[in-house]
Amino acid sequence: MADSLRVAIAAGGTAGHINPALALAEELRARGHEVEFFGQPKKLESTLVPKAGFPFNPIDVTGFDRSRPWTLVSALWRMRAAERTIGAHFAQSRPDVAVGFGAYIELPLINWCHKQGVPCVIHEQNSVPGLANKTSAGKVKTVCVSLPVAIDAFRDKVGAGTQIVVTGNPVRKSVIEASHADGRRDFGVPEDATMLLVFGGSLGARHLNQGVCALKDELLSRPDLYVVHSTGKADYEDVVKNLALTEEQQARWRVMPYIDKMGEALAAADLVLSRAGASSVAEIAALAVPSMLVPYPFATADHQTTNARYLVDAGAAVLLADDAIDTPAFREDLLGLVDDAARRDAMRKAAKGLAQDKAAMALADQVESAATLRG
Repeated sequence: MADSLRVAIAAGGTAGHINPALALAEELRARGHEVEFFGQPKKLESTLVPKAGFPFNPIDVTGFDRSRPWTLVSALWRMRAAERTIGAHFAQSRPDVAVGFGAYIELPLINWCHKQGVPCVIHEQNSVPGLANKTSAGKVKTVCVSLPVAIDAFRDKVGAGTQIVVTGNPVRKSVIEASHADGRRDFGVPEDATMLLVFGGSLGARHLNQGVCALKDELLSRPDLYVVHSTGKADYEDVVKNLALTEEQQARWRVMPYIDKMGEALAAADLVLSRAGASSVAEIAALAVPSMLVPYPFATADHQTTNARYLVDAGAAVLLADDAIDTPAFREDLLGLVDDAARRDAMRKAAKGLAQDKAAMALADQVESAATLRG
């Protein structure tokens, strides 16, 4: 599309919503479009969006807690106030298209734009759609989903003219373009070694950490294996204590509470052991890293298992239930993958076939297409 578009994006709350939105914004900016964000002033987006170099417009909204019905009144009041703020912001020049990434922060932007005839697009990162996107679906030109399994959840929510398109879950360029060599250097892993990357996220990492710690001796008995282990902040001290690594072992088992350079870590890795959050699955797929996925068992509607199936069904990952961590299956599956380079190579090729690294481009194409439908 030759003409420059003005694109308004609403995303916030968690990195799982914000990073895909930033990945889209980066792609749209590279195509010459003008992008601005709406989000909450005290949430993560107020830091991440300006840091990425995009204008950030604060609006104040709150969700509705169904266990406390009286919160509906304040939620609706703030929603209408946010719509008025958005209307005042666009008083002189409306956007050409609006994009929502789920969570209640998108509702006032989608509502206002729908009333004004501005075409809208929403993107769903998870296999099980959230309430905000299901609410917005009837007001948009295009519903974009990360996984084909999410399509059915929207079929009875959209209008006759709404498209439902699988684009994948956008991953930021800083992750996709990360260097294998830089990652190996940053984490102190020799080029000819095998690197196992372990991370569980901030939610539900403990059981995964316990399972890996129990295999310490067997993992370290492989002299060419290096482990880079992100424990999550809450479990860091317990993992360090449980592992009790000697100085010599610490050279091959790096323990840290959080990995800042996840792109480099994934680019350097030969194998990943992790939970199956939407962003984790997207990044693992985008960098085509063989993986063993252990879904968090208490996720809503068990959506992490459904997320994991995207890679497992393609032959790019192995799935293990959380309750199997304490069984021989965990040991056999993990050590089997560590020891089988040919199998990992086949998994990497399968992951590349998913073209997850093109998701931001696919979503940007849909945003540009929707903008031509204004009216």
